Amino acid sequence: MSGAREMLSGFAVDLGGTKIAAARIEAGTIMARSRADTDGAAPPEAQVAAMRDLLLPLGYTSGEPLGIAVAGRIDAQGCWHAVNRGTLSRVSGVALHDLVSRLIGPCRCLNDGAAAVLAEARHGAGRGANNLAFVTVSTGVGGGLMVGGRLLESASGLAGHVGFTTSRFADSECGSGRVGTVESIAGGRAIAAAAALAGHATDARGVCEADVRGEVWAGAILDRSANAVAALVTDLTVILGLERVVIGGSIGLEKSYKRRIINALDAEPDLFRVPVEPAAFGGDAPLIGALACASDESV
Repeated sequence: MSGAREMLSGFAVDLGGTKIAAARIEAGTIMARSRADTDGAAPPEAQVAAMRDLLLPLGYTSGEPLGIAVAGRIDAQGCWHAVNRGTLSRVSGVALHDLVSRLIGPCRCLNDGAAAVLAEARHGAGRGANNLAFVTVSTGVGGGLMVGGRLLESASGLAGHVGFTTSRFADSECGSGRVGTVESIAGGRAIAAAAALAGHATDARGVCEADVRGEVWAGAILDRSANAVAALVTDLTVILGLERVVIGGSIGLEKSYKRRIINALDAEPDLFRVPVEPAAFGGDAPLIGALACASDESV
């Protein structure tokens, strides 16, 4: 890993399950931003056009450094695929780099969890950790992994999609087609579904707000989510010898969520615990990491 944060200048886009965010970055600091809701049913061309529409008001012109982070996987051939078809229903085998280059300009593209772990490993809460996991809890549960100081990648692009591992707390099917995944109990959609079953018509944000008000039903739902994430953290620590875990995402960054994860980890033997830190870049980690990737040919 190389490069100082102050060297990062250019543009970045983060297309997630709920929103598309774009930013103009100067010397490692976001100077201007724009965002729009993600249309999960839109075809790839419309997704990329939405990225362009967010970049142009920020002053982007073709040829400037541009990093693109997306939900889903990008395989060794550069093809973009949705893993959770409930998030991006029409994304399958899309030559994303070519499409963005044609409609917007030259770019580097990678998964949003991979982008986030790059940002945190190089410039944020993961600095100094040789084996690091980034886990994001938002619409779904995603992540990125650094092993031996390098981004863990695979030809399929599936490496790092930690939310699709199984959880002893879950028994429902998630959008990946697997049953009993971490995402199926811990992600924002799962939290909203659990609230509906409890008689509360609200989204994950509403559950978090109800928890702040001390409503017991909301706390119980968030406890289940955090317990599943804590078990995931422990499993990854056993497999990869993690030295640190960085938590991100709109739910993961809620003040009480880290406490819930740590409480669950405290029930584990000492050997299986690992330091857990909130993302230093908050929700901007994929943007910073996407530009870092675009600015460093070694990634």
